[in-house]
Amino acid sequence: MDDSSTKRAAKSPLAAGERPTLKTIAYMTGLGITTVSRALKDAPDIGTETKERVRLVANQLGYQPNRAGVRLRTGKTNVIALVLSIEEELMGFTSQMVFGISEVLAGTQYHLVLTPHTHQKDPMVPVRYILDTGSADGVIISRIAPDDPRVRLMTERNMPFATHGRTDMGIVHPYHDFDNEAFVYEAVAKLASKGRKRIALLPPPATLSFYLHSRTGFERGLADFDLTEVSMGRISTETILGDIRTYTETLMRSANAPDGIISISGSSTIALVAGIEAAGKKLGKDVDLVSKQSAEFLNWIRPEIYTVNEDVRHSGRELAKAVIARIDGVAPELLQSISKPTWSSMGPKE
Repeated sequence: MDDSSTKRAAKSPLAAGERPTLKTIAYMTGLGITTVSRALKDAPDIGTETKERVRLVANQLGYQPNRAGVRLRTGKTNVIALVLSIEEELMGFTSQMVFGISEVLAGTQYHLVLTPHTHQKDPMVPVRYILDTGSADGVIISRIAPDDPRVRLMTERNMPFATHGRTDMGIVHPYHDFDNEAFVYEAVAKLASKGRKRIALLPPPATLSFYLHSRTGFERGLADFDLTEVSMGRISTETILGDIRTYTETLMRSANAPDGIISISGSSTIALVAGIEAAGKKLGKDVDLVSKQSAEFLNWIRPEIYTVNEDVRHSGRELAKAVIARIDGVAPELLQSISKPTWSSMGPKE
């Protein structure tokens, strides 16, 4: 910073707690407000030395563009809203999703705003709020249903969005998904290779799209390997963990006990293990267990579990890139991707 800027810094016009503005930076640098604004936007007609001086002062002041002002000038908020259920996967799902999205947004003008909701309430509420208030330029949603009213509403309102999961409603839209059909089929094949014959699947809720994908892979695997299904009744990955444990213990004590179990959720798998062991059964001997996980932790607890990793951080990156591209006008059919299962190297040794 030159001497004149240093002198101005000594008598900064900012009161305690006051937010720095373009006018503040202009005062500190001795430049015009228009010049400061264009320098921060990296305008080609502003000299490199001037840009560096403006950025240095802006950084020292902690300057951030006023979103309300940006919106008035451009009609944009520079916000991407992530609508995420507070009941999402306990073991790292939310944090990894946010990390992945943030990695992509870090190189852009966009900021991430997390909008939490509970699946027990109307999932349309947070989406309607974003649409009615114009509080975001793009939206990312999860917990996708085959016929999802949020997708229909955002399509009708021309709101750029991306979904973590696929729909089946005749609307082409951006998405990123994990191939749960392939995961469950491969899990059945793994259990068949271990000589298991009676297989149980702990599925997601039947209202969600990946329930259908999971069931398709499961039923195809049972048919291909001539195995028998053992029903988990009404238990799903969203059942209270204590109830999963109790149900599993009762099932494992029964004459109808499975010798292989597939779980879609890492946190639910912990309850399954507790129920299996409470029934006096041993993993790897009496029953084999295959589980999907969003963070590598299950094999720290029980090395006998066969695990498949879903890279949620990668999902976040793909969703962020998709929604930004949609804002920029890229066709939705070009913004669809699916991740394949990756088997963990930390599972039982073959």
